[in-house]
Amino acid sequence: MTTPHDAGNSPEQQPAATRRRSPFTRRRTFTAIAALTVATAALTALGTQANAATPSAKPAAAKAGSASPVATGVPLAAKQAAAPAQGVAKSFVGTFTPEDGSTVGVGMPVSINFDKPITDKVAVQSHISVTSSSGQQVVGHWFSSTRLDLRPQAYWKAGSHVTMKLNLGGVKGGAGIYGVQNKTVNFTVGRSQVSTVDTVTHMMTVVRDGKVIRTIPVSSGGPGHETYNGQMVISEKDQTTRMNGATVGLIDKTTGKSEYDIPDVPHAMRLTTSGTFIHGNYWAAPSAFGTANTSHGCIGMQDAKGGNDPNTPASWFYNNSLIGDVVTVTGSPSPTVPADNGLNGWNLSWSQWLAGSAL
Repeated sequence: MTTPHDAGNSPEQQPAATRRRSPFTRRRTFTAIAALTVATAALTALGTQANAATPSAKPAAAKAGSASPVATGVPLAAKQAAAPAQGVAKSFVGTFTPEDGSTVGVGMPVSINFDKPITDKVAVQSHISVTSSSGQQVVGHWFSSTRLDLRPQAYWKAGSHVTMKLNLGGVKGGAGIYGVQNKTVNFTVGRSQVSTVDTVTHMMTVVRDGKVIRTIPVSSGGPGHETYNGQMVISEKDQTTRMNGATVGLIDKTTGKSEYDIPDVPHAMRLTTSGTFIHGNYWAAPSAFGTANTSHGCIGMQDAKGGNDPNTPASWFYNNSLIGDVVTVTGSPSPTVPADNGLNGWNLSWSQWLAGSAL
């Protein structure tokens, strides 16, 4: 359902061939395809083992700060509930972010989306570990039967190195479905950057490694379309993208057409799944920024058409932002953004986060 907080902020649903997508989105898709390619062979072998003696498996010792021990060989879950001897069991696959080898902001959680509902969450979560060179404890939280996010209590320490291990091969996720992925993913946390948008003063303060490096005039959501409050994580970046009000129900009652359709919104950075962005704006009067809230829920910064002027505030912010950086909004009459609307689990208290763990 369209809400005032994100109305009009979602890029239109173009065909996949023409829609500009986040690199993480594309790579996660490739991960799923690659995993499914090997699924048949892996599961056939598992089915054969069901008629023979099951190999033993010794759990490896948990690394410092890990969410759980990591098993090697055929997992205990597979031994307790081996795949049927007749036929091949169905597989489940998790697509994830961030990508192996990437550098991300301090707010970037590990987020895994499974292609089938997981009913044995204990078995699946216990075969996923996330550890950090910072020594921070990392805990998982199930937002649904298909989504598991993992994060520390506070933002990642700048400069730390994080390792995620998926040891899901043969793990039973539910009735008749087994994991096929055994993968290690490493990513680096860059400098700390947290930007705070004050919707009352119409200013955004950018803080890097504890120091204010820039203050940018902005225009956030106007009456009836107020921007969400809360901590929001940049989940994708697009040099330009199309935004069409019709995709979120903003239709002119007189003409029956979309209230707006902007094909080239520059420097767009997604903050919520439902469509809140922080982006460049070339169509509003320059005087709007820093003085008034005029958008349909997005946070706008002054920019040039095409996004090719490196001297605009929006261009600077885009070029100085990472996937995983945090943008916190304060002062809005809107409620706090739901924790599962984007990568925004930081809006849950630590006790609330722990309550969502299966372990």
